[in-house]
Amino acid sequence: QLQASGGGLVQPGGSLRLSCAASGSIFSINAMGWFRQAPGKQRELVASITSGGSTNYADSVKGRFTISGDNAKNTVYLQMNSLKPEDTAVYSCYGQIQQRVGEPTYAYWGQGTLVTVSS
Repeated sequence: QLQASGGGLVQPGGSLRLSCAASGSIFSINAMGWFRQAPGKQRELVASITSGGSTNYADSVKGRFTISGDNAKNTVYLQMNSLKPEDTAVYSCYGQIQQRVGEPTYAYWGQGTLVTVSS
């Protein structure tokens, strides 16, 4: 349902862009976003965006990360700039998706993608 891509190894101060595409039976998507989990730490919400374009960011990434969406492609992007070693984590995308008219909205998850920030 959700396919994430774009992780990798980057030096401190560098940039990466993550993508997450939703596919399959989709009537509507209320919101999409990204969580991350670093080793030994709890999972945290990084950024989210609603179908109307409202965004939300963790304080730790404000001013450095930008989330955007392409409704026509059912895809969300996370542009990560000025990356720091503490951004190293497995990033997972999610989507609040209604598959068919009249059905409830459920949260779906993509596979995680590893982002490593290191010199």
